[in-house]
Amino acid sequence: MKYLRLLMLATLVSLTGCSLLEKNTVYDIKEPKTFPVLKAVGYAALSSQPGNSDSERMLNAMRASKLDAYRELAEQVSGQEIYSDTSYRSRTLQGETIEASVSGIIRGARVVQTYPVNDDVYATELELDFKRVFELYENTSAMPTRVQKTRY
Repeated sequence: MKYLRLLMLATLVSLTGCSLLEKNTVYDIKEPKTFPVLKAVGYAALSSQPGNSDSERMLNAMRASKLDAYRELAEQVSGQEIYSDTSYRSRTLQGETIEASVSGIIRGARVVQTYPVNDDVYATELELDFKRVFELYENTSAMPTRVQKTRY
């Protein structure tokens, strides 16, 4: 019984000693020399917008054109996923469907301007300056970093 207690005490001391080691890690955040600026334009038809008045339809067209511009920016940043299905029967094309989807998070985009293209179409121009994106991520813990050195 005495030996069992000594063995348990020795195990406890050795395990506790491992946790007392300090780890000091230095991260290196390297700022790029140049930052690209992406631009996107979104469009929306006024006549196809819901609303009880012309003003409400105009505001909805402006919002829809902004969302379309954000979609285009997401395509540029994250890419586009394409689904395609083609069916054949007896070596003859029966049907073909193609679907595209975009998914991404856009932070730091700026609306340059929203304007009517003609009587029925509104456009919104967006700009995504990656210097601003870098600054936004620099102030969060989500900033991608590279380990410079680790000392124990």
